[in-house]
Amino acid sequence: MRLRFPLRRPNRLVGAMLIVTLSLSAQSALGAGPALAAPAGTATGPLGAAFNTAAARYDVPRDLLVALGYAETRLDGHGGAPSASGGYGLMHLTSNPTVHTLDEAATLTGLDRRALRTDTSANITGAAAVLRSYADRAGLTKADRKDVNRWYGSVVRYGGATNPSVARLYADTVYDLLAAGFTAARGGTVTVAGRPVTPQRGDLARVAALGTGGVGTMSTDYGPAAWAPAYSGNYTVANRPTDYPINYVVIHVTQGSYAGSISWFQNPSAKVSAHYTFRSSDGAVTQSVREKDIAWHAGNWTYNTQSIGIEHEGYVNEPSWYTDAMYRASAALTRNIANKYGIPKDRTHIIGHIEVPGATHTDPGPYWNWTYYMQLVNGVTGIGSGTVNTGGGTLNVRSGPGTNYAVVGSVAHGATVSIYCQAIGTSVTGTYGTSNIWNRIGTNQYVSDAYVLTGYSGFIPNVPRC
Repeated sequence: MRLRFPLRRPNRLVGAMLIVTLSLSAQSALGAGPALAAPAGTATGPLGAAFNTAAARYDVPRDLLVALGYAETRLDGHGGAPSASGGYGLMHLTSNPTVHTLDEAATLTGLDRRALRTDTSANITGAAAVLRSYADRAGLTKADRKDVNRWYGSVVRYGGATNPSVARLYADTVYDLLAAGFTAARGGTVTVAGRPVTPQRGDLARVAALGTGGVGTMSTDYGPAAWAPAYSGNYTVANRPTDYPINYVVIHVTQGSYAGSISWFQNPSAKVSAHYTFRSSDGAVTQSVREKDIAWHAGNWTYNTQSIGIEHEGYVNEPSWYTDAMYRASAALTRNIANKYGIPKDRTHIIGHIEVPGATHTDPGPYWNWTYYMQLVNGVTGIGSGTVNTGGGTLNVRSGPGTNYAVVGSVAHGATVSIYCQAIGTSVTGTYGTSNIWNRIGTNQYVSDAYVLTGYSGFIPNVPRC
């Protein structure tokens, strides 16, 4: 058998943190915990001003522009460092052999390419210009441009996917955000209020979106996964485990969006792939390489031949991507793979990309919770619940397990909360005495157990430790 040696992906560099507050409807849909209060229809600070200015200049719906950026990067420019597919800035202006939105933005705006890559305002302006050019090519009139549903084809073109199912997945993600609504806070706030959407999908209306309730082509290796095959030149056909033993699961972070990463694996110029990719918001999973075949993911041929590579949507230095839904869905797959191939469920055999010998990447990064993940892999998968009792007021929700962490919201007296895991933190005296246990009720959302009635004095059985 002729073996091909994959190229390694560029180093993955990341930037500043983005604090995100989802609307009630969005949090319910994503399983992200109790809703945190969010203003409606506001835009403050330089980020909001940049979106407002660019949208007005190019007559692009502002909320569509914001939702597109949020779907790509959660509005984090990552210090101008490129994504795995060569995308820059919070709008992911891209320059690779098949997607040229960065180059188009430079031509349309006259702005310097460096500014388009690294300056937030320029990056947003460039994206607006590109979207408007696509709308013009699609024949949208001034009246058409007022209707956000008419921009679906332009959003598809911006994403650059060549596979129809992936193209629909990309654009549907943007329109799902428009429907749910969200607020992004980073040097000011930008809010997109939820609203009914009826995107005009054109020919893609007849295309099955990936993994939507059993619609579309599903994986034959793992039932919950959708199937979107990588380009044949981005992996090696094999007959594992007959040809090679499968001894490892390697955990990655995409340095890009879910749909964008799946599309990148289908790009002939990528020279990379992974077996599976997980979505942050809800734990949806797509398979791109059969388990019997060798994905090019680890940057080490020996480890490629002996491992299953699992990507997770997000960026390594932005913990908001690491949702409980994604952790739990990924751990279920890893547990399935370990049982299937006899892989020990320990940290010697379930490893991060950074732990592969010779690795030049740092994923899954410092915010990946290995303790929590490995408990899930080993079957400690319970979700507890509790009732908040403050005596009438609200209870602060903090970004971590302690009073030294930032307050990111509140929950009302009498509210019922889901508890995904529990951690030791600052001791707090409350309704139920003094406790140093903190309950994780959503992504980067913790409340003191001293104010939560769970039915247990201490840790809840079968609920993982954070």
